Amino acid sequence: YAAPAYLERHGRPDPATGGQGHALITMDTAFSELADVAWLTRRLPEARFAGRSNNRDVQARMCAAGAGLAVLPRQVGDSLPGLIRVPLGEPAPGRDVWTGYHRDLHRLPLLRAVLDAITEALGQPSPERG
Repeated sequence: YAAPAYLERHGRPDPATGGQGHALITMDTAFSELADVAWLTRRLPEARFAGRSNNRDVQARMCAAGAGLAVLPRQVGDSLPGLIRVPLGEPAPGRDVWTGYHRDLHRLPLLRAVLDAITEALGQPSPERG
């Protein structure tokens, strides 16, 4: 994701040049091993770091202010006006989302409805019903 003003100033990043002249917004170094951070720095190894935050909302606001590019969950990036998706030649890695609940609640209709709604909102196939 990036803001149009950022792209007007810097153009679209080119993975063939390693993203030279571009700025990245990522998680801080404690979380630098996350798949999306590794993917972004692998795609754009020549880009400089403009900011690091473990808060995706802060990252999104930095992008919206034109500070750089970030990998954001769609629910965050798509909800903030002024951000657009920037393709980098291959899709960013996905993330697994786990839910835990006591097995006695497994057949509770309300729980099933909540899990189905979350699954639909995240855009993934519905989990197997057991």
